[in-house]
Amino acid sequence: MAVVGAGQAGLALGYYLDRLGVSFRLLDSSDRVGASWSQRWDSLTLFTPRRYSSLPGLELPGDTWSYAGKDEVADYLKDYAHHFALPVQTGSRATRLSRVDGKFLLDLATGEQIVSRQVVIATGAFGKAFTPSLADSLDADITQLHAEKYRNPNMLPENVAVVGGGNSGFQIAHELAQAGKRVALSEGAQLPTLPQRLLGRDLFWWLTSTRLIHAPGDSRTGRRMRANEPIIGAPRRMLQDAGVKFCPRTVSAKGNRLLFADGEHVDVEAVIWATGYKHDDRWIEIPGALDAHGVLAQEDGATAIPGLYVLGRSWQRDRGSALLGYVHRDAERLARRVEA
Repeated sequence: MAVVGAGQAGLALGYYLDRLGVSFRLLDSSDRVGASWSQRWDSLTLFTPRRYSSLPGLELPGDTWSYAGKDEVADYLKDYAHHFALPVQTGSRATRLSRVDGKFLLDLATGEQIVSRQVVIATGAFGKAFTPSLADSLDADITQLHAEKYRNPNMLPENVAVVGGGNSGFQIAHELAQAGKRVALSEGAQLPTLPQRLLGRDLFWWLTSTRLIHAPGDSRTGRRMRANEPIIGAPRRMLQDAGVKFCPRTVSAKGNRLLFADGEHVDVEAVIWATGYKHDDRWIEIPGALDAHGVLAQEDGATAIPGLYVLGRSWQRDRGSALLGYVHRDAERLARRVEA
């Protein structure tokens, strides 16, 4: 079988497939395992402590309750693939998936075509970086970056707006302000915030011990959690004390100016678009596989197409489905399904 993606989801699945004796190949578009982590911003660390950040069979090195940096995670994933001798084929970007006579035809950018009875799409939780169209209305000399391309404050001028009030937006805005930049943070809604530690315990100790992390996304608890995705470890007061100016939702842009929902505006030299990601699965050219938005439709990893599966997407089953230390639950269940 073919597994498209050799990130944390693909590697966890590979671990279980190997133990079940299933023949498979892991295909990754990057030139090395873990590349997507190494390309994130310099100061990024996991929210989950190492205790809850390991794939099956091999612990992430380091102190149990400390938080790994993005380069440590990248190296860990590379070492994981090597440790278990998983059949990873790097530099193999999938460009088209079709189905003929009950078999899948997977075309790669290299020109190779793979024929398989089963395919798992394990391309990660993020998909393609999304930047709103209003970005096109800013002057050409305004520096614009999606959060995906941000590395550190040194790459930006003094006056910066961060658009997007999720975890990435909060972290980047705080780092820029600490570096002496003038920062405006535009958020569509004020999300709840949670401290990294509660009553002397890490937040993910509580989520795991109470099993909230495993509440199904379609349950009452799961729906409430999805609707109130929190900011972790970065309270608004901390950002305000660093000098971040909070602004409401950005509704338009013109020249060097962003205009907000309350009628106010800021003039900027740079904009960081922390506006998230969207899946675009239109490279999958199988009738009935995609929904009206061009996204692979799935339920608990299974699609409407026999033999086509998904792994590692946000809230695929529960809050842990896309997290490094929790994806193994979905991976083990899917491995047994495809083996059967």
